[in-house]
Amino acid sequence: MEHLGLFVAALAIAYLVPGPDMVLVMQTASRQGRGLALATACGLGLARGAQVALAAMGLAALLKASPLLFDFMRGIGAAYLVWLGARLARADIWEGTANPAQSPPLPRSYRLAFQRGLLTNIANPKALLFCSVLLPQFLHADSGMVTLQFALLGIVLVGVGLIFDLCYTAVGMALGRWMARHPLAQRFQRWLFAILLMGFGTKLALSS
Repeated sequence: MEHLGLFVAALAIAYLVPGPDMVLVMQTASRQGRGLALATACGLGLARGAQVALAAMGLAALLKASPLLFDFMRGIGAAYLVWLGARLARADIWEGTANPAQSPPLPRSYRLAFQRGLLTNIANPKALLFCSVLLPQFLHADSGMVTLQFALLGIVLVGVGLIFDLCYTAVGMALGRWMARHPLAQRFQRWLFAILLMGFGTKLALSS
């Protein structure tokens, strides 16, 4: 496959840009541990694979041609991100007013962690448009079946995303261990991640 290195470099730049996927993985790792962070990463990976498939089927072109449909999907994605951030902030408020000795442990639901990752990415129409813009740049009609090329690029996209999610999981775990010794920093981190998620949702809703 030609220009594979350039494709991977473009993906790396995209995954290094702070966004809701990164924040969600790091927040889950820092508060709920490696297992749930990996479940979240699997949800993100499935969503990215679905975005590639949808881009290949031309749904991204439909979104570009139908501003109303795009705005509808963008509104859903924005509302979900704002809801995630508000839920995180509300949980921190309740935890701050409760007796630490009586505070129940955070629920460990791999299914819910997987769903959070899946919905966070799949509800963002800009991720679909990103796939529809980036992947065709590396397709070549004289290099074999276009469908097979699309599938191979999609596998690389999902794989690189999982590698970055593993890195963000490690960073989140280290951050969580440090914050366990600094309760004030722990509360600051929760509010910061909550504000970031709500900010990403607001930005998505207001962007043209």
